[in-house]
Amino acid sequence: MVGPKANNVAAVILAGGQSRRFGGGDKFLKDLNGKPLLDRVIERIKPQVDHLIINANNKNISLSSYGLPIVADTIQGYAGPLAGILTGLEWIREHASECKWLGSFPSDAPFVPLDCVRKMHECAVENDAEVVCAVSGGRTHPVCALWRVELAEDLRNAMIEENMRKIDLWTSRYKISELEFSNQPYDPFFNVNRPEDLTQAEKIAADLSD
Repeated sequence: MVGPKANNVAAVILAGGQSRRFGGGDKFLKDLNGKPLLDRVIERIKPQVDHLIINANNKNISLSSYGLPIVADTIQGYAGPLAGILTGLEWIREHASECKWLGSFPSDAPFVPLDCVRKMHECAVENDAEVVCAVSGGRTHPVCALWRVELAEDLRNAMIEENMRKIDLWTSRYKISELEFSNQPYDPFFNVNRPEDLTQAEKIAADLSD
């Protein structure tokens, strides 16, 4: 169940990549036990935030049925996850200025915790952090994170002036907290990067529905 929602938090689902490891195409629309990956991520994140947007760059597909803002990268050239995070931060500043935080989540992580936004927000407040990054099973998940919206200008400058593309390199400049989540009985931040990962995700989803 989703716990109490954190106020003044928006989120972006990152679906702007080219899915090279999956063989190309729009991986987030792949079926996982009768439901597209993207649908599963939306169902888990939407109840946790005040606003939710999808960052997508493929103009040849229609995502209008989701009833959510679809926003392409504000920096051209498939500049990676940081471009999607920047896009979310800048969308908030223009359309949801009451929100002080942005949660970011990949479109291929169908099991993200139902209370992860609240827990990351509590961690940010407790530690006066500028970024909170999820950790599970000894691995950090820099795309599953919470970001202060006021970082938007710094991030744009870093991407334009320094050609910054690596999340860890950029976040090392700021006060970052890592928040541990249990990886039992499965890793909640499991990513479907390759076709074989989808098979494993199907087994996890089947166990969850039992």
